[in-house]
Amino acid sequence: MKSFINYGNETEFPIENLPYGVFSTADNSQKRIGVAIGEHILDLSVISHLFTGPLLVNKQDVFRQESLNDFMALGRPSWVEARLQIQKLLGVECTTLQEEPLRSKALVPQASATMHIPAKIGDYTDFYSSIHHATNVGMMFRGKETALMPNWKYLPVGYHGRASSVVVSGTPIRRPRGQTLPVEGEAPVYGPSRLMDFELEVAFFVGGPPTNLGDTVTASKAYDHIFGMVLMNDWSARDIQKWEYVPLGPFGAKNLGTTISPWVVTMEALEPFKVPNMAQDPAPFPYLQHPQSCNFDIKLEVDIKPANGVVTTVSRSNYKFMYWTPQQQLAHHTVTGCNINPGDLMASGTISGESADSYGSMLELSWKGSKPISMQDNTTRKFLQDHDEVIIRGYCIGDGYKVGFGQAAGKLLPAHSE
Repeated sequence: MKSFINYGNETEFPIENLPYGVFSTADNSQKRIGVAIGEHILDLSVISHLFTGPLLVNKQDVFRQESLNDFMALGRPSWVEARLQIQKLLGVECTTLQEEPLRSKALVPQASATMHIPAKIGDYTDFYSSIHHATNVGMMFRGKETALMPNWKYLPVGYHGRASSVVVSGTPIRRPRGQTLPVEGEAPVYGPSRLMDFELEVAFFVGGPPTNLGDTVTASKAYDHIFGMVLMNDWSARDIQKWEYVPLGPFGAKNLGTTISPWVVTMEALEPFKVPNMAQDPAPFPYLQHPQSCNFDIKLEVDIKPANGVVTTVSRSNYKFMYWTPQQQLAHHTVTGCNINPGDLMASGTISGESADSYGSMLELSWKGSKPISMQDNTTRKFLQDHDEVIIRGYCIGDGYKVGFGQAAGKLLPAHSE
């Protein structure tokens, strides 16, 4: 495919990608839906009248909303029809968008846009689906022989997160205050978290019509409920987490902020980068089985940028290290009858690879603080310091093109003084 929009091979947003996002501009504060193409955004609110296919001709209003929820609700056949129409309009052979004044109205430079959360997130769930991460954490706290809990290979472990504190890339995160237990056996103390961490994750947005309370979606049918994926940083206060998580799991240590990338890469764009699902032993229960692949070769990188601006890449990982797939995650989420809605967000959990430089958190990279990480500015890190910016990137490499997610970035600000 070739677009009339000029861009190089290194762009993350070629015509093969076309991720969706929500943006505004200085001269138009209205939030609207756009598609990234090269260094531009195609404003779908301007060209909504051009979606004349059989499924969208009477649904053009979904492209004039302030979020993607209504479009997500239409389902995969409509998503595919929209993608094909956008690719046609951006192709070299179609002159519709190449002529003025429509071209100037419809194509907005990304540099002049402000990005927003792409959907109204009703519910957010975080899973724990990377076997290397789960094994590493288990070894640290329980030992090698009991690293994985007995249930881990039978079901996708997860917890319900806080949707209100999911923020778009570029939003700063404040170091939280809370209770911690610095010395075992002594009384807890209250104050700023000392062990702030990132978690390298990829999340998917739920799409399709809402399900009813009591209904289930098996893994074999879950793919049509997955709209697309974003990068995620699940900010974590490890010392607060350690004190609070027994017996009910993550709470204040996680709800302080969750950063996602602004562009939602569709499953259609990721289709060429499918790789086999990880072998699972024991075999999952039937409701968790799906014959087709739902694993992807997404290269992931994490940078830490201190206040001095000297960047260090601390992790290079890959989504293909996931043990439990998105289809299995969604199926297990609904197995008890939990209903799902378009715009719900479900995250992978920390993604770690097999090697030490592919671990997806400071907890693992520094091995609970025992192995400080060397930085490019000749300092070291055990955990994050104030004013550190964490930048997560993700991309797939195709034949002469790249499909990217943009960034999930956020700077850690000092705790509020009392």
